[in-house]
Amino acid sequence: MSIFYSGSLLSGAFGNLIAAGILDGLAGKRGLSSWQWLYIIEGAITMFIGLVIMVMLPDFPDTWRFLNSEMKAVANRRLAIEAAEADVDEGGKRSQIKGLKLAFTDIKTYVLAIAYMSMTGASGFQNYFPTLTSTLKYDETISLVLVAPPYLFMVAYSMAHARLSDHFANRFWFFVYPIPITMVGYIIFMTTESFGPRYFSFFLMVFVFAQNSTIYSWIANAIPRPPAKRAAAYAFINSVGNSASIWTPYTYRDQDEPFYRPAMGVCIALQCVSAIMALFMHFHLRQLNKRQERLEDEDVTLTDAELQRLQRTAEIEGIDIAAARQLQRGFRYMI
Repeated sequence: MSIFYSGSLLSGAFGNLIAAGILDGLAGKRGLSSWQWLYIIEGAITMFIGLVIMVMLPDFPDTWRFLNSEMKAVANRRLAIEAAEADVDEGGKRSQIKGLKLAFTDIKTYVLAIAYMSMTGASGFQNYFPTLTSTLKYDETISLVLVAPPYLFMVAYSMAHARLSDHFANRFWFFVYPIPITMVGYIIFMTTESFGPRYFSFFLMVFVFAQNSTIYSWIANAIPRPPAKRAAAYAFINSVGNSASIWTPYTYRDQDEPFYRPAMGVCIALQCVSAIMALFMHFHLRQLNKRQERLEDEDVTLTDAELQRLQRTAEIEGIDIAAARQLQRGFRYMI
């Protein structure tokens, strides 16, 4: 997920560098304004890469033609073990409707959506990064160039952040610890105008992006199966999360420069909300893990719903109910 999200960070870095070059060298060329060149060049690159990815990106291991049958079987087996059940859906439209119902009746979907929306709102400064760097009293081109170093720093840092999160098998602490760091960055920005502290505050503020790779992984860990439910949950969480981009721009008002205190205050408040949601997830997943222990106790009589899920897994994997129950052994939600 950190590799996936690093693409967004790199676009923030190089997008502004490209913009700086266009503004400096292409303004008025062939009768086009600099912003028109910006749309043409960056839009063409985006469309080309999007078309290539659309053709190459597989839906599941089963649909990737570069894997042989043995490798597909290994990949599917790993997915089944990680989630303690087969990674497939029931066929037909009914599966999608059922997936929607499962997603919208799971409280984790709403908690993660609020956490993501809060975090996205707290990262709203990225839309105005050149405006914020312009408060350092440099010209337009230099202001765009100054945006790149914080992004490039976070690309490298987020990789290490994600590796450590996987190493310690923990999502909660790796989602939470960047929160106070970003708060310090917001406070420094709105209390000083000198170059050193203010530019340093940008390197602290971008720690909010370390939370992104964590929450994407946390969603996959917290809502692992079935795929229709996971897809519906991802769509809902992503939609609600990005809805913060609708209203956060209105917090960065011209009359508030150069400190933008209302906007920074909103960012701090939103990070507090994301911390509360993370705490809820922490305790809720602990409770679910205790319930999961039931499936490891051979003396416990399972409910009809639990038996149906085991039967489904047994049919897909070609094993009996007892073996499907053993597949549950050791499965826990990653907290």
